Amino acid sequence: MRTPAPDARPVALTIAGSDSGGGAGIQADLATMTAHGVFGTSAISAVTAQHTRGVESSFALPPAEVEAQIEAVTDDFAVGAAKTGMLATTEIVRLVAERASSFDFPLVVDPVMVASSGDRLLEPEAERAYEDLFGEATLATPNADEAEVLSGIEVTDVESAREAGDAILETGVDAVLLKGGHVPGETVRDVFVTADDARTFEHPRIGTDATHGSGCALASAITARLAKREPLEPAVEGATDFLARAVRYYYDVGEGHGAVNHAVELRNAAAREPTAEAVQAVVDRLVAADVSGLVPEVGMNVVGATPYAESIAETAAVEGRITRVLDGVQPNRGVRFGASSHLADFLVSAREYAPDLRFAVNCRFDEGVERALEGLEWPVAETDRSSEPADAFGDRETTPAAVIDRGDVGREAMTRLVAEEPETLADRLLALDAEVGE
Repeated sequence: MRTPAPDARPVALTIAGSDSGGGAGIQADLATMTAHGVFGTSAISAVTAQHTRGVESSFALPPAEVEAQIEAVTDDFAVGAAKTGMLATTEIVRLVAERASSFDFPLVVDPVMVASSGDRLLEPEAERAYEDLFGEATLATPNADEAEVLSGIEVTDVESAREAGDAILETGVDAVLLKGGHVPGETVRDVFVTADDARTFEHPRIGTDATHGSGCALASAITARLAKREPLEPAVEGATDFLARAVRYYYDVGEGHGAVNHAVELRNAAAREPTAEAVQAVVDRLVAADVSGLVPEVGMNVVGATPYAESIAETAAVEGRITRVLDGVQPNRGVRFGASSHLADFLVSAREYAPDLRFAVNCRFDEGVERALEGLEWPVAETDRSSEPADAFGDRETTPAAVIDRGDVGREAMTRLVAEEPETLADRLLALDAEVGE
């Protein structure tokens, strides 16, 4: 008989509706909590038949059944934090408010009141009942439309968001995160308001309509972080960063717009070691083939980005670069994350235009390399000092395999090769090396 090895986890509770499509509601909440390392429990308030194109039908559970679920969870688990989503009816809102008065853990209230279409989802009496629930909550997360219902203030910018947040604080809730996704603009500004201060979290808007379940994912991420005993403001900040990535790398599922990617950070973290190993494999091939003829004066590097990389810290590269030695080329040190600055920044920036690109290598550029690139007939882009190297990817129908920079005073001419797969990157550099040698 083997010895068991229990895995103790913080516990969170979601009180919300079921989304048969899996993009929002209970399903999204539990997926987000799991991705944040928290054991998720649930109390279902309503069952909906929906998918990525819309809602077909819904059925609210009797309040007694909702109460039984809350009782079953809180009676057994050491709940660290809870959240509410769609509560469906006035009776269920009142029930949850009554039960929340005895909670000894933080409560996040996502007031699901207004659909993306602008339609009101609750009867006026239920909207008024939310005031009592807010009085028991740590945080409320209304969007701009919901904030207007709750405060009577039309939210059009950061200042009006702060005014609406201040008005909602009068219900007794400790803090308000007024979500900016419904406010037009190139930047999404989520405004966090407390009695003492206000802070704005900004993220570039992602050009997609695949935001189904974004409010559920954000509130669940905050709840999971609170269950892990993070302070409220860092929990909110971390959750907004998570959501920005989850929206950019959304799930392309169903016939509608898709859904946010609840597991994006979990999968990105899991890809770190394979990414570093892939970079090492490319380096080994370059060393074995002796590509010293392509090593520039500043040295060569190979960079690999995790599938959902958003920063240099999420790229692996050779520390100290690859340089020429007496019998070929050798990496100066090993592969580690954050080891490259210029080439990694180029790759991360290029991914803004071509998100599937994950690997890059730099090599020298001269007339011989230019002729070799012409002979290989690869798609090639060119950049210069007046623009950022990654700008070469903009407004192109075909992603270039190589970006050349003819250099300038104080800047060495350079060729950068890119690829979606590490094998392709190594193949391209070796092909270029062979073509230059002919």
